[in-house]
Amino acid sequence: MIVARSVLPSCMTRKIRLSVCFSIASICLAGALNGCNSADETLAEPTPVGGPPLMRRLTESQYRATIADIFSAEIPIAARFERGVRADGLLAIGTSEAGMSPFSIEQYDAAARSVASAVVSEQWRKQLVPCRPQSETVFDEGCATAFVEHYAPRLMRRTLSTQELQPYIELVRRGHRQLDNFYEGLKFALIGMMMSPEFLLRIENTEPDTEMPGLYQLDDFSRATRLSYFLTNSTPDSELLRAAAAGELKTREGLAGQVDRLIASPRFEDGVRAFFTDMLEFELFDDLAKDPVIYPAFNSQVAAEAQEQILLTITDQLIGRNADYRDLFITRDTYLTRDLGIVYRLPVATRKGWEKSEFPQDTGRAGIHTTIGFLALHSHPGRSSPTLRGKAIREVFLCQEVPDPPPNVNFSVVQEPTSTNMPTARDRLEEHRTQAACAGCHKIMDPLGLTLENFDGLGAYRTRENGAPIDSSGSLDGTEFNTAEGLAQALHDHPETPRCLVEKMYRFAVGRDTVWEERPYMDYLVKMFEAESYRVPELMRTIVLSRNFFAISGVRQYGGEFQNAGLNIPMEETP
Repeated sequence: MIVARSVLPSCMTRKIRLSVCFSIASICLAGALNGCNSADETLAEPTPVGGPPLMRRLTESQYRATIADIFSAEIPIAARFERGVRADGLLAIGTSEAGMSPFSIEQYDAAARSVASAVVSEQWRKQLVPCRPQSETVFDEGCATAFVEHYAPRLMRRTLSTQELQPYIELVRRGHRQLDNFYEGLKFALIGMMMSPEFLLRIENTEPDTEMPGLYQLDDFSRATRLSYFLTNSTPDSELLRAAAAGELKTREGLAGQVDRLIASPRFEDGVRAFFTDMLEFELFDDLAKDPVIYPAFNSQVAAEAQEQILLTITDQLIGRNADYRDLFITRDTYLTRDLGIVYRLPVATRKGWEKSEFPQDTGRAGIHTTIGFLALHSHPGRSSPTLRGKAIREVFLCQEVPDPPPNVNFSVVQEPTSTNMPTARDRLEEHRTQAACAGCHKIMDPLGLTLENFDGLGAYRTRENGAPIDSSGSLDGTEFNTAEGLAQALHDHPETPRCLVEKMYRFAVGRDTVWEERPYMDYLVKMFEAESYRVPELMRTIVLSRNFFAISGVRQYGGEFQNAGLNIPMEETP
Protein backbone atom coordinates (compact mmCIF):
# COMPACT_ATOMS: atom_id res chain seq x y z
CA MET A 1 0.00 0.00 0.00
CA ILE A 2 1.44 3.36 -1.03
CA VAL A 3 -0.14 6.18 0.92
CA ALA A 4 -1.36 9.28 -0.87
CA ARG A 5 1.16 11.60 0.78
CA SER A 6 3.99 9.89 -1.10
CA VAL A 7 3.11 12.11 -4.07
CA LEU A 8 4.86 15.32 -3.07
CA PRO A 9 5.43 18.58 -4.94
CA SER A 10 8.45 18.57 -7.20
CA CYS A 11 10.14 21.26 -5.10
CA MET A 12 10.49 18.97 -2.09
CA THR A 13 13.63 16.86 -1.96
CA ARG A 14 15.29 14.68 0.63
CA LYS A 15 18.32 13.47 -1.31
CA ILE A 16 18.56 9.78 -0.47
CA ARG A 17 16.01 10.16 2.32
CA LEU A 18 13.00 10.51 0.08
CA SER A 19 9.69 10.38 1.86
CA VAL A 20 8.18 8.41 -0.97
CA CYS A 21 10.66 5.60 -0.38
CA PHE A 22 10.02 5.35 3.34
CA SER A 23 6.24 5.68 3.04
CA ILE A 24 5.82 2.23 1.52
CA ALA A 25 4.65 0.35 4.55
CA SER A 26 4.16 -3.20 3.33
CA ILE A 27 6.74 -3.46 0.54
CA CYS A 28 10.26 -4.60 1.38
CA LEU A 29 12.49 -2.10 -0.38
CA ALA A 30 15.58 -4.09 0.46
CA GLY A 31 14.39 -7.34 -1.11
CA ALA A 32 17.23 -7.45 -3.58
CA LEU A 33 19.78 -6.98 -0.80
CA ASN A 34 18.62 -8.72 2.34
CA GLY A 35 15.36 -10.45 1.50
CA CYS A 36 11.94 -9.69 3.01
CA ASN A 37 10.72 -10.69 6.43
CA SER A 38 7.09 -11.14 7.26
CA ALA A 39 5.62 -9.09 10.07
CA ASP A 40 5.49 -12.19 12.25
CA GLU A 41 9.19 -12.96 11.98
CA THR A 42 11.67 -11.82 14.62
CA LEU A 43 13.13 -8.45 13.73
CA ALA A 44 16.84 -8.86 13.06
CA GLU A 45 19.45 -6.21 12.45
CA PRO A 46 20.38 -6.01 8.76
CA THR A 47 23.90 -6.75 7.61
CA PRO A 48 26.15 -3.74 8.33
CA VAL A 49 27.01 -1.45 5.44
CA GLY A 50 29.31 1.00 7.18
CA GLY A 51 30.83 4.27 6.14
CA PRO A 52 34.34 5.72 5.94
CA PRO A 53 36.43 6.39 9.05
CA LEU A 54 36.26 10.06 9.91
CA MET A 55 38.19 12.90 11.48
CA ARG A 56 35.69 15.06 13.36
CA ARG A 57 36.48 18.35 15.04
CA LEU A 58 35.33 18.70 18.60
CA THR A 59 32.39 21.08 18.77
CA GLU A 60 32.58 23.96 21.21
CA SER A 61 30.24 22.20 23.65
CA GLN A 62 32.29 18.99 23.38
CA TYR A 63 35.53 20.87 23.91
CA ARG A 64 34.20 22.62 27.00
CA ALA A 65 32.67 19.42 28.39
CA THR A 66 35.92 17.53 27.80
CA ILE A 67 37.96 20.14 29.69
CA ALA A 68 35.41 20.12 32.52
CA ASP A 69 35.49 16.32 32.80
CA ILE A 70 39.27 15.97 32.65
CA PHE A 71 40.15 18.95 34.84
CA SER A 72 37.28 20.92 36.37
CA ALA A 73 34.20 22.81 35.24
CA GLU A 74 35.73 25.89 36.90
CA ILE A 75 38.83 25.91 34.70
CA PRO A 76 38.57 28.97 32.41
CA ILE A 77 38.72 28.61 28.62
CA ALA A 78 39.79 32.00 27.30
CA ALA A 79 39.03 31.62 23.61
CA ARG A 80 36.40 32.22 20.95
CA PHE A 81 35.30 29.30 18.82
CA GLU A 82 34.44 29.46 15.16
CA ARG A 83 30.84 28.77 14.28
CA GLY A 84 30.11 25.20 13.23
CA VAL A 85 29.30 24.23 9.66
CA ARG A 86 25.91 22.62 9.06
CA ALA A 87 26.08 19.85 6.45
CA ASP A 88 23.23 17.58 5.37
CA GLY A 89 21.06 19.19 8.03
CA LEU A 90 23.36 18.67 11.05
CA LEU A 91 26.34 20.41 12.61
CA ALA A 92 27.51 16.96 13.70
CA ILE A 93 28.10 16.04 10.07
CA GLY A 94 29.81 19.35 9.39
CA THR A 95 32.47 18.50 12.00
CA SER A 96 33.98 16.03 9.52
CA GLU A 97 33.84 18.45 6.59
CA ALA A 98 34.98 21.80 7.98
CA GLY A 99 38.61 22.79 7.86
CA MET A 100 40.64 24.76 10.38
CA SER A 101 41.31 28.40 9.64
CA PRO A 102 44.30 30.32 11.05
CA PHE A 103 41.84 31.98 13.42
CA SER A 104 40.78 28.55 14.74
CA ILE A 105 44.37 27.54 15.39
CA GLU A 106 45.01 30.81 17.21
CA GLN A 107 41.95 30.30 19.38
CA TYR A 108 42.80 26.67 20.14
CA ASP A 109 46.24 27.86 21.20
CA ALA A 110 44.69 30.56 23.41
CA ALA A 111 42.34 28.00 24.95
CA ALA A 112 45.17 25.54 25.60
CA ARG A 113 47.33 28.22 27.22
CA SER A 114 44.51 29.42 29.47
CA VAL A 115 43.67 25.90 30.61
CA ALA A 116 47.29 24.87 31.15
CA SER A 117 48.08 28.05 33.07
CA ALA A 118 45.14 27.40 35.38
CA VAL A 119 46.00 23.73 35.93
CA VAL A 120 49.54 24.46 37.18
CA SER A 121 48.62 27.65 39.04
CA GLU A 122 48.97 27.79 42.81
CA GLN A 123 45.19 27.78 43.06
CA TRP A 124 44.77 24.44 41.25
CA ARG A 125 48.08 22.55 41.27
CA LYS A 126 47.41 20.72 44.54
CA GLN A 127 44.18 19.36 43.10
CA LEU A 128 45.14 18.82 39.45
CA VAL A 129 48.87 18.05 39.37
CA PRO A 130 49.17 14.39 40.46
CA CYS A 131 52.67 14.76 41.97
CA ARG A 132 54.90 17.21 43.80
CA PRO A 133 58.33 18.08 42.41
CA GLN A 134 61.31 18.09 44.70
CA SER A 135 61.80 21.75 43.81
CA GLU A 136 60.26 24.19 41.38
CA THR A 137 63.71 25.04 40.08
CA VAL A 138 64.94 21.44 39.63
CA PHE A 139 63.68 19.14 36.87
CA ASP A 140 61.88 16.13 38.38
CA GLU A 141 61.66 13.42 35.73
CA GLY A 142 59.50 11.18 37.91
CA CYS A 143 56.91 13.90 38.44
CA ALA A 144 57.04 14.92 34.77
CA THR A 145 56.42 11.31 33.78
CA ALA A 146 53.55 10.95 36.25
CA PHE A 147 51.94 14.16 34.94
CA VAL A 148 52.16 13.09 31.29
CA GLU A 149 51.02 9.55 32.04
CA HIS A 150 48.04 10.94 33.93
CA TYR A 151 46.73 13.38 31.32
CA ALA A 152 47.91 12.15 27.91
CA PRO A 153 45.62 9.07 27.75
CA ARG A 154 42.58 11.12 28.78
CA LEU A 155 43.30 13.89 26.29
CA MET A 156 44.21 11.54 23.43
CA ARG A 157 41.37 9.16 24.38
CA ARG A 158 43.57 6.07 24.17
CA THR A 159 46.50 4.27 25.78
CA LEU A 160 49.88 5.66 24.71
CA SER A 161 53.11 3.73 24.54
CA THR A 162 56.25 4.80 26.40
CA GLN A 163 57.69 5.96 23.09
CA GLU A 164 54.64 8.15 22.43
CA LEU A 165 54.77 9.66 25.92
CA GLN A 166 58.46 10.53 25.79
CA PRO A 167 58.19 13.66 23.58
CA TYR A 168 55.80 15.25 26.08
CA ILE A 169 58.15 14.44 28.94
CA GLU A 170 60.94 16.08 26.97
CA LEU A 171 58.71 19.11 26.48
CA VAL A 172 58.51 19.44 30.26
CA ARG A 173 62.30 19.35 30.35
CA ARG A 174 62.58 22.02 27.64
CA GLY A 175 60.10 24.29 29.37
CA HIS A 176 61.88 23.95 32.70
CA ARG A 177 65.28 24.56 31.11
CA GLN A 178 64.20 27.75 29.34
CA LEU A 179 61.99 29.19 32.07
CA ASP A 180 63.73 27.73 35.14
CA ASN A 181 60.43 26.61 36.60
CA PHE A 182 59.18 23.04 36.70
CA TYR A 183 55.49 23.99 36.64
CA GLU A 184 56.09 26.09 33.53
CA GLY A 185 57.49 22.94 31.94
CA LEU A 186 54.33 21.03 32.88
CA LYS A 187 52.28 23.85 31.40
CA PHE A 188 53.93 23.67 28.02
CA ALA A 189 53.68 19.90 27.90
CA LEU A 190 49.97 20.25 28.55
CA ILE A 191 49.68 22.86 25.81
CA GLY A 192 51.38 20.41 23.47
CA MET A 193 48.86 17.71 24.32
CA MET A 194 45.93 20.06 23.84
CA MET A 195 47.23 21.30 20.50
CA SER A 196 47.67 17.78 19.19
CA PRO A 197 45.28 16.75 16.39
CA GLU A 198 44.57 13.67 18.47
CA PHE A 199 42.90 15.93 21.01
CA LEU A 200 41.25 18.48 18.73
CA LEU A 201 40.03 15.85 16.28
CA ARG A 202 38.19 12.63 16.89
CA ILE A 203 40.40 10.50 14.65
CA GLU A 204 38.84 7.13 13.92
CA ASN A 205 41.13 4.13 13.46
CA THR A 206 39.93 0.81 12.10
CA GLU A 207 40.73 -2.85 11.99
CA PRO A 208 39.42 -5.78 9.94
CA ASP A 209 36.10 -7.24 11.02
CA THR A 210 36.91 -10.90 11.65
CA GLU A 211 33.25 -11.89 11.35
CA MET A 212 32.61 -9.99 8.10
CA PRO A 213 35.40 -10.50 5.54
CA GLY A 214 35.99 -7.36 3.49
CA LEU A 215 34.39 -5.13 6.13
CA TYR A 216 36.18 -3.09 8.76
CA GLN A 217 35.21 -1.88 12.20
CA LEU A 218 36.38 0.80 14.62
CA ASP A 219 39.17 -0.24 16.94
CA ASP A 220 38.65 -0.34 20.69
CA PHE A 221 39.47 3.28 21.53
CA SER A 222 37.66 4.70 18.50
CA ARG A 223 34.63 2.75 19.67
CA ALA A 224 34.91 4.27 23.11
CA THR A 225 35.19 7.77 21.64
CA ARG A 226 32.24 7.45 19.27
CA LEU A 227 30.15 5.90 22.03
CA SER A 228 31.00 8.50 24.66
CA TYR A 229 30.51 11.61 22.55
CA PHE A 230 27.16 10.29 21.31
CA LEU A 231 25.77 9.35 24.74
CA THR A 232 27.39 12.07 26.89
CA ASN A 233 28.76 14.72 24.48
CA SER A 234 32.11 14.40 26.21
CA THR A 235 35.32 12.40 26.33
CA PRO A 236 35.43 8.76 27.47
CA ASP A 237 35.81 8.53 31.23
CA SER A 238 38.42 6.36 32.94
CA GLU A 239 36.14 3.35 33.20
CA LEU A 240 35.26 3.43 29.50
CA LEU A 241 38.93 3.75 28.55
CA ARG A 242 39.72 0.81 30.81
CA ALA A 243 37.02 -1.28 29.12
CA ALA A 244 38.36 -0.31 25.71
CA ALA A 245 41.92 -1.28 26.66
CA ALA A 246 40.65 -4.64 27.93
CA GLY A 247 38.78 -5.33 24.67
CA GLU A 248 35.42 -5.43 26.47
CA LEU A 249 33.70 -3.18 23.95
CA LYS A 250 33.98 -5.92 21.34
CA THR A 251 31.77 -8.25 23.37
CA ARG A 252 28.01 -7.86 23.55
CA GLU A 253 28.02 -8.11 27.34
CA GLY A 254 30.90 -5.70 27.85
CA LEU A 255 29.48 -3.12 25.47
CA ALA A 256 25.97 -3.37 26.95
CA GLY A 257 27.36 -2.91 30.44
CA GLN A 258 29.13 0.32 29.49
CA VAL A 259 26.14 1.61 27.50
CA ASP A 260 23.75 1.00 30.38
CA ARG A 261 26.17 2.65 32.80
CA LEU A 262 26.43 5.79 30.69
CA ILE A 263 22.68 6.01 30.05
CA ALA A 264 22.05 5.73 33.79
CA SER A 265 24.59 8.47 34.57
CA PRO A 266 23.83 12.21 34.88
CA ARG A 267 26.11 12.77 31.84
CA PHE A 268 23.53 11.13 29.55
CA GLU A 269 21.37 14.25 29.71
CA ASP A 270 24.21 16.22 28.12
CA GLY A 271 24.20 13.84 25.16
CA VAL A 272 20.45 14.23 24.66
CA ARG A 273 20.67 18.00 24.95
CA ALA A 274 23.51 18.13 22.42
CA PHE A 275 21.51 16.18 19.86
CA PHE A 276 18.38 18.30 20.14
CA THR A 277 20.40 21.53 20.18
CA ASP A 278 21.78 20.44 16.81
CA MET A 279 18.48 19.14 15.45
CA LEU A 280 16.60 22.32 16.41
CA GLU A 281 19.26 24.57 14.83
CA PHE A 282 19.82 26.60 17.97
CA GLU A 283 23.00 28.13 16.54
CA LEU A 284 20.63 30.42 14.58
CA PHE A 285 19.94 32.24 17.85
CA ASP A 286 23.38 33.82 17.47
CA ASP A 287 21.95 35.88 14.60
CA LEU A 288 18.41 36.34 15.92
CA ALA A 289 17.26 39.96 16.08
CA LYS A 290 13.87 41.52 16.78
CA ASP A 291 12.66 45.05 16.26
CA PRO A 292 12.78 46.55 19.79
CA VAL A 293 9.88 48.88 19.00
CA ILE A 294 7.58 46.04 17.96
CA TYR A 295 8.88 43.47 20.46
CA PRO A 296 10.25 45.34 23.50
CA ALA A 297 10.17 42.18 25.64
CA PHE A 298 12.85 40.48 23.52
CA ASN A 299 16.48 40.58 24.61
CA SER A 300 19.48 38.26 24.81
CA GLN A 301 18.30 36.87 28.15
CA VAL A 302 14.94 35.89 26.68
CA ALA A 303 16.67 34.30 23.70
CA ALA A 304 18.87 32.18 25.96
CA GLU A 305 15.97 31.20 28.19
CA ALA A 306 13.81 30.31 25.18
CA GLN A 307 16.37 27.69 24.19
CA GLU A 308 16.71 26.36 27.71
CA GLN A 309 12.92 26.15 28.07
CA ILE A 310 12.74 23.71 25.15
CA LEU A 311 15.70 21.66 26.38
CA LEU A 312 14.26 21.42 29.89
CA THR A 313 10.96 20.23 28.45
CA ILE A 314 12.72 17.68 26.26
CA THR A 315 14.88 16.23 29.03
CA ASP A 316 11.95 16.15 31.45
CA GLN A 317 9.75 14.31 28.97
CA LEU A 318 12.29 11.98 27.39
CA ILE A 319 14.62 11.24 30.32
CA GLY A 320 12.76 12.14 33.51
CA ARG A 321 9.48 10.56 32.41
CA ASN A 322 10.87 8.27 29.71
CA ALA A 323 7.87 9.38 27.65
CA ASP A 324 6.94 8.82 24.02
CA TYR A 325 9.02 11.12 21.78
CA ARG A 326 5.90 12.13 19.85
CA ASP A 327 4.43 13.59 23.04
CA LEU A 328 6.82 16.53 22.65
CA PHE A 329 4.36 17.82 20.05
CA ILE A 330 1.25 17.67 22.25
CA THR A 331 2.53 18.30 25.77
CA ARG A 332 1.46 21.44 27.64
CA ASP A 333 4.04 20.89 30.36
CA THR A 334 6.81 23.44 30.30
CA TYR A 335 9.22 25.54 32.35
CA LEU A 336 9.07 29.31 32.80
CA THR A 337 11.09 32.20 34.18
CA ARG A 338 9.86 35.68 35.02
CA ASP A 339 11.15 37.03 31.70
CA LEU A 340 9.48 34.27 29.69
CA GLY A 341 6.29 34.73 31.66
CA ILE A 342 6.10 38.30 30.34
CA VAL A 343 6.15 37.06 26.74
CA TYR A 344 3.69 34.24 27.42
CA ARG A 345 1.55 36.52 29.59
CA LEU A 346 1.53 33.92 32.34
CA PRO A 347 2.19 34.48 36.05
CA VAL A 348 5.50 33.15 37.39
CA ALA A 349 5.81 33.11 41.17
CA THR A 350 9.53 32.25 41.22
CA ARG A 351 11.59 35.43 41.23
CA LYS A 352 14.82 33.84 39.99
CA GLY A 353 15.35 30.60 38.17
CA TRP A 354 12.96 28.13 36.62
CA GLU A 355 9.44 27.17 37.59
CA LYS A 356 7.71 24.06 36.33
CA SER A 357 4.45 25.09 34.70
CA GLU A 358 1.76 24.14 32.23
CA PHE A 359 0.30 26.08 29.32
CA PRO A 360 -3.42 26.67 29.92
CA GLN A 361 -5.66 25.32 27.18
CA ASP A 362 -6.88 28.79 26.24
CA THR A 363 -3.33 29.84 25.28
CA GLY A 364 -3.54 27.69 22.14
CA ARG A 365 -0.16 26.14 22.89
CA ALA A 366 0.68 22.45 22.69
CA GLY A 367 4.11 21.08 21.92
CA ILE A 368 7.62 22.49 21.68
CA HIS A 369 6.84 24.02 18.27
CA THR A 370 4.47 26.48 19.98
CA THR A 371 7.14 27.84 22.33
CA ILE A 372 8.89 31.11 21.55
CA GLY A 373 12.12 29.16 21.07
CA PHE A 374 10.66 27.84 17.82
CA LEU A 375 8.25 30.62 16.88
CA ALA A 376 10.66 33.54 17.35
CA LEU A 377 13.54 31.72 15.69
CA HIS A 378 11.55 31.08 12.53
CA SER A 379 10.16 34.55 12.04
CA HIS A 380 11.34 37.88 10.68
CA PRO A 381 12.69 40.70 12.87
CA GLY A 382 9.45 42.66 12.66
CA ARG A 383 6.75 40.12 11.78
CA SER A 384 5.82 36.48 11.87
CA SER A 385 6.39 34.17 8.92
CA PRO A 386 4.07 31.29 8.07
CA THR A 387 6.48 30.29 5.33
CA LEU A 388 9.56 30.12 7.56
CA ARG A 389 7.65 28.25 10.23
CA GLY A 390 6.12 25.82 7.77
CA LYS A 391 9.51 25.23 6.17
CA ALA A 392 11.07 24.59 9.57
CA ILE A 393 8.41 22.05 10.51
CA ARG A 394 8.98 20.19 7.24
CA GLU A 395 12.76 20.20 7.55
CA VAL A 396 13.35 19.94 11.30
CA PHE A 397 10.64 17.52 12.34
CA LEU A 398 9.81 15.64 9.14
CA CYS A 399 13.20 15.61 7.35
CA GLN A 400 11.67 16.96 4.16
CA GLU A 401 13.95 19.45 2.46
CA VAL A 402 12.39 22.52 0.88
CA PRO A 403 14.65 24.49 -1.50
CA ASP A 404 15.26 28.20 -1.25
CA PRO A 405 13.05 30.47 -3.38
CA PRO A 406 14.12 31.44 -6.90
CA PRO A 407 16.25 34.61 -7.04
CA ASN A 408 13.71 36.57 -9.08
CA VAL A 409 10.74 36.20 -6.71
CA ASN A 410 8.88 39.40 -5.90
CA PHE A 411 8.46 39.60 -2.10
CA SER A 412 6.94 43.08 -2.04
CA VAL A 413 3.43 41.80 -1.26
CA VAL A 414 4.34 39.72 1.79
CA GLN A 415 6.68 42.42 3.10
CA GLU A 416 3.83 44.85 3.81
CA PRO A 417 2.55 43.71 7.21
CA THR A 418 0.47 46.87 7.73
CA SER A 419 -1.45 46.65 4.46
CA THR A 420 -5.13 47.54 4.92
CA ASN A 421 -6.16 45.75 1.74
CA MET A 422 -4.46 42.53 2.86
CA PRO A 423 -4.36 42.82 6.66
CA THR A 424 -3.43 39.23 7.55
CA ALA A 425 -0.53 37.03 6.52
CA ARG A 426 -3.00 34.63 4.93
CA ASP A 427 -4.26 37.41 2.65
CA ARG A 428 -0.77 38.44 1.62
CA LEU A 429 0.42 34.90 1.02
CA GLU A 430 -2.65 34.13 -1.08
CA GLU A 431 -1.55 36.90 -3.41
CA HIS A 432 2.02 35.63 -3.36
CA ARG A 433 1.02 32.05 -4.17
CA THR A 434 -0.45 33.12 -7.49
CA GLN A 435 3.10 33.37 -8.82
CA ALA A 436 3.78 30.11 -10.63
CA ALA A 437 7.36 29.81 -9.40
CA CYS A 438 6.19 29.97 -5.78
CA ALA A 439 2.98 27.98 -5.75
CA GLY A 440 4.40 24.47 -5.45
CA CYS A 441 6.53 24.98 -2.36
CA HIS A 442 4.10 27.34 -0.64
CA LYS A 443 1.41 24.68 -0.83
CA ILE A 444 3.43 22.46 1.48
CA MET A 445 4.76 25.17 3.81
CA ASP A 446 2.01 27.73 4.29
CA PRO A 447 -0.80 25.44 5.54
CA LEU A 448 1.47 24.55 8.46
CA GLY A 449 2.74 28.03 9.21
CA LEU A 450 -0.66 29.71 8.89
CA THR A 451 -1.94 27.53 11.73
CA LEU A 452 0.67 29.23 13.93
CA GLU A 453 -0.41 32.76 12.97
CA ASN A 454 -2.07 33.18 16.35
CA PHE A 455 1.51 33.78 17.52
CA ASP A 456 3.30 36.96 16.47
CA GLY A 457 6.91 37.32 15.40
CA LEU A 458 8.13 36.86 18.97
CA GLY A 459 5.67 34.09 19.80
CA ALA A 460 3.14 36.02 21.88
CA TYR A 461 -0.49 34.96 21.47
CA ARG A 462 -2.90 37.09 19.44
CA THR A 463 -6.27 36.67 17.75
CA ARG A 464 -6.18 39.60 15.31
CA GLU A 465 -3.70 41.15 12.91
CA ASN A 466 -4.17 44.76 11.78
CA GLY A 467 -7.63 44.59 13.32
CA ALA A 468 -8.70 41.60 11.21
CA PRO A 469 -9.47 38.20 12.76
CA ILE A 470 -6.83 35.54 12.14
CA ASP A 471 -7.88 32.36 10.36
CA SER A 472 -5.67 29.63 11.83
CA SER A 473 -6.93 26.71 9.78
CA GLY A 474 -4.37 24.53 8.03
CA SER A 475 -3.43 21.03 6.97
CA LEU A 476 -0.59 18.53 6.99
CA ASP A 477 -0.46 15.97 4.19
CA GLY A 478 -4.21 15.47 4.03
CA THR A 479 -4.97 16.03 7.73
CA GLU A 480 -6.93 19.27 8.24
CA PHE A 481 -7.18 21.28 11.46
CA ASN A 482 -8.23 24.70 12.69
CA THR A 483 -5.88 25.32 15.61
CA ALA A 484 -2.29 24.89 16.71
CA GLU A 485 -3.47 22.00 18.85
CA GLY A 486 -4.70 20.30 15.69
CA LEU A 487 -1.29 20.74 14.10
CA ALA A 488 0.29 19.33 17.26
CA GLN A 489 -1.80 16.17 17.04
CA ALA A 490 -1.11 15.83 13.31
CA LEU A 491 2.65 16.00 13.96
CA HIS A 492 2.29 13.47 16.77
CA ASP A 493 0.47 11.05 14.47
CA HIS A 494 2.51 11.62 11.30
CA PRO A 495 4.54 8.50 10.37
CA GLU A 496 7.48 10.64 9.26
CA THR A 497 7.85 12.21 12.72
CA PRO A 498 9.51 9.22 14.43
CA ARG A 499 11.32 8.20 11.25
CA CYS A 500 12.89 11.64 10.95
CA LEU A 501 14.15 11.48 14.52
CA VAL A 502 15.63 8.02 13.95
CA GLU A 503 17.39 9.12 10.80
CA LYS A 504 18.80 12.33 12.27
CA MET A 505 19.91 10.63 15.46
CA TYR A 506 21.84 7.93 13.61
CA ARG A 507 23.48 10.48 11.32
CA PHE A 508 24.32 12.61 14.36
CA ALA A 509 25.88 9.59 16.06
CA VAL A 510 28.10 8.47 13.17
CA GLY A 511 28.88 11.95 11.81
CA ARG A 512 27.90 11.34 8.20
CA ASP A 513 24.93 11.14 5.89
CA THR A 514 23.37 7.76 5.31
CA VAL A 515 23.69 5.95 1.98
CA TRP A 516 21.01 4.25 -0.06
CA GLU A 517 22.17 0.77 0.98
CA GLU A 518 21.48 1.63 4.63
CA ARG A 519 17.73 2.02 4.16
CA PRO A 520 17.04 -1.54 5.52
CA TYR A 521 18.90 -0.55 8.69
CA MET A 522 16.90 2.69 8.94
CA ASP A 523 13.71 0.64 8.60
CA TYR A 524 15.00 -1.69 11.31
CA LEU A 525 15.66 1.24 13.69
CA VAL A 526 12.22 2.71 13.02
CA LYS A 527 10.55 -0.60 13.81
CA MET A 528 12.62 -1.01 16.97
CA PHE A 529 11.74 2.56 17.98
CA GLU A 530 8.06 1.75 17.54
CA ALA A 531 8.42 -1.52 19.45
CA GLU A 532 10.04 0.41 22.31
CA SER A 533 7.08 2.82 22.44
CA TYR A 534 9.14 5.62 20.89
CA ARG A 535 11.41 5.97 23.94
CA VAL A 536 14.53 7.97 23.00
CA PRO A 537 16.92 6.38 25.54
CA GLU A 538 15.98 2.97 24.15
CA LEU A 539 16.53 4.21 20.60
CA MET A 540 19.99 5.48 21.51
CA ARG A 541 20.74 2.17 23.21
CA THR A 542 19.60 0.25 20.12
CA ILE A 543 21.87 2.35 17.90
CA VAL A 544 25.02 1.92 19.97
CA LEU A 545 24.48 -1.81 20.52
CA SER A 546 24.04 -2.46 16.81
CA ARG A 547 26.91 -3.70 14.64
CA ASN A 548 26.12 -0.94 12.17
CA PHE A 549 27.19 1.70 14.69
CA PHE A 550 30.86 0.62 14.54
CA ALA A 551 30.96 -0.71 10.96
CA ILE A 552 33.45 0.83 8.54
CA SER A 553 33.42 0.33 4.79
CA GLY A 554 36.72 2.06 3.97
CA VAL A 555 40.25 1.31 5.11
CA ARG A 556 41.88 4.74 5.26
CA GLN A 557 43.81 5.31 8.47
CA TYR A 558 44.49 8.68 10.05
CA GLY A 559 46.14 8.00 13.37
CA GLY A 560 49.76 7.26 12.52
CA GLU A 561 50.49 10.43 10.61
CA PHE A 562 49.28 12.61 13.49
CA GLN A 563 51.03 10.95 16.40
CA ASN A 564 52.96 13.46 18.46
CA ALA A 565 51.86 16.31 16.22
CA GLY A 566 51.38 19.65 17.90
CA LEU A 567 54.58 19.38 19.95
CA ASN A 568 56.32 22.34 18.34
CA ILE A 569 54.98 24.77 20.88
CA PRO A 570 56.95 28.03 20.82
CA MET A 571 58.63 28.62 24.16
CA GLU A 572 58.23 31.95 25.85
CA GLU A 573 61.41 33.90 26.40
CA THR A 574 62.90 33.70 29.86
CA PRO A 575 61.99 36.86 31.74
